[in-house]
Amino acid sequence: MTKNLSMSNLPENTRLLKALKGEEVDRPPVWMMRQAGRYLPEYQVLRSKYTFFERCETPELVAEITTQPIDRLGVDAAILFSDILVIPQALDFDVTIEKGEGPRIHNNITSTEQVDNIVVADIEDRLSYVFEGIKATLERLDGKVPLIGFAGAPWTIFCYAVEGRGSKNFAKAKQFCFEHPEAAHKLLQKITDATIEYAKGQVNAGVHAFQLFDSWAGLWSPEGFAHWCMPYIKQILESITEVPTILFAKGCWYALKDMSLLSCSALGLDWTVSPEFARAETEGKITLQGNFDPTQLLMPAEQIKKEVNTMINRFGKDKYIVNLGHGILPNISVDHAQAFVDAVKEYGTK
Repeated sequence: MTKNLSMSNLPENTRLLKALKGEEVDRPPVWMMRQAGRYLPEYQVLRSKYTFFERCETPELVAEITTQPIDRLGVDAAILFSDILVIPQALDFDVTIEKGEGPRIHNNITSTEQVDNIVVADIEDRLSYVFEGIKATLERLDGKVPLIGFAGAPWTIFCYAVEGRGSKNFAKAKQFCFEHPEAAHKLLQKITDATIEYAKGQVNAGVHAFQLFDSWAGLWSPEGFAHWCMPYIKQILESITEVPTILFAKGCWYALKDMSLLSCSALGLDWTVSPEFARAETEGKITLQGNFDPTQLLMPAEQIKKEVNTMINRFGKDKYIVNLGHGILPNISVDHAQAFVDAVKEYGTK
């Protein structure tokens, strides 16, 4: 579903926005999930000076980090440097991110009483630093490319809130759903309410598009996904009417048809689904984004270019956004990331 964007807010490079509207483009737009991050040497300099949340909470640093891949790689869109766990923080969860440990929530949910006691805070106030970061980033971008805002989907946030840390299967989170379904839905709704306010704040601050990440949705069966994820995703997407939206539910190839009927402009794909299957399931009616396996960026640069060219041919250049099937890995060389971007820019010119 196409969503409107004020003409006064359009950047110079509109390929991403055209693709999200389903319009014809000279070539597909390209950006990479986690493009502002650990594989860039200039990011490592800032990482050595500031803690993770200092980077997230300082508008000037947010702007610098968000624009680094624009300056270095020349991608067609910027994605805000932040973290999905700012929502739990706003809900008074004690969140830390330690080197080598990943995210930790120290007061994770272990009882229904804790769920009852969660109050959806004044998101505009609690996460004001994110909105200030957006404004600083837009100033630094100076209208070059669109800025994508984002949030984690309720189920993914729920996983961390209950489990307290990363996990391969988030068994504790699913156990809580099975043992306390009413409380689980209550927690998912509170996360949803906070996320809607957060998304609206990002839109008001000026983002040109918004992506919802459900990184752990693929842990569910199709029935589980329909029950525990889709109702809350639907609420969030329907609340964002001013800018185009992208839904990325990792591992949920089985739900492509149902997701294509939601109020979103594009669906992100991981590398476990073929372009042909995705187009068939969505009947060619919605823009698709993805789905280069991030480990393929370890290939020689010329092979990367060949594989990217093949991928675009299989998806088709229109209603398509070139991206990875998940975030870029920290051990990818900048030259190989550049080869990925250059392959898209060179598409159809040879």
